[in-house]
Amino acid sequence: MDLKQYLKKHTQTVDAALESYLPGEDRLPQSLHKAMRYSIFAGGKRIRPLLAIAACEAAGGHVDAVLPVACALEMIHTYSLIHDDLPAMDNDDFRRGRPTNHKVFGDANAILAGDALLTEAFVLLSGADSGPAEVRLQVLHLVARAAGCAGMVGGQVLDMESEGKQLDLPTLEYIHIHKTGALIRAALDAGALIGGARQETQRQLSRYGELIGLAFQITDDILDVVGDQSEIGKDVGSDAARGKATYVSLLGLPQSRQRANELRHLALESLADLGLAAEPLRQIANYVVERTS
Repeated sequence: MDLKQYLKKHTQTVDAALESYLPGEDRLPQSLHKAMRYSIFAGGKRIRPLLAIAACEAAGGHVDAVLPVACALEMIHTYSLIHDDLPAMDNDDFRRGRPTNHKVFGDANAILAGDALLTEAFVLLSGADSGPAEVRLQVLHLVARAAGCAGMVGGQVLDMESEGKQLDLPTLEYIHIHKTGALIRAALDAGALIGGARQETQRQLSRYGELIGLAFQITDDILDVVGDQSEIGKDVGSDAARGKATYVSLLGLPQSRQRANELRHLALESLADLGLAAEPLRQIANYVVERTS
């Protein structure tokens, strides 16, 4: 399969759905809706919705069934980036090559835009378009858990508290698995459930999500050191400047790359029994580790 065409096709599908789900900029309160849309349509890679779609397809489901959940995951991810960039957290001026949300709309509007995106995500997750009530409840639970203190938010707190400290590898992995990996794994779990995957297939897809989520964050750590600023869209070296613990700072560049490749290999192994339907996931695993932005 042609991965570029696959990603392009489904990214366009997700973008069109997000366009329909989000209020227009002309609706009151206009400043809030402009801020929400500014970050949602800032050129993200849509990795989480694409993984949810690919998992659903690997389980035998159809993209239409998983699309609301895919968009909800992107809303949650975008809210987290808006809040991450705030002066009280990472204090970043640029995201994806553009001024960060609070630089354009102010701190208060950025906070509220993030709050609104998080809340609207759960409107989508709980809606009838997201499938039968029993499946919706399961997806709601797993996504909420992945986004909250047992997942992404908990990982973000530990990440902030660890700045300037020397961490051991298990603690660093814990941060990465929760801060970044939890929502990525949730994308696979949700896609599998909506696609009607058997229990063993659910387990295999969840394992893939766990492994590729960690590989994704390790690759981010690597790109913060060796990436091209024009491709990444933010300052290279920002992690080191803030004293953040990363795989590169702990293990060095060669071992970090080796670990990312090991995780990719294990992720591909987890899909061994799934046949041709899982080919997009296999190629996405390669993309995650080999990407340059």
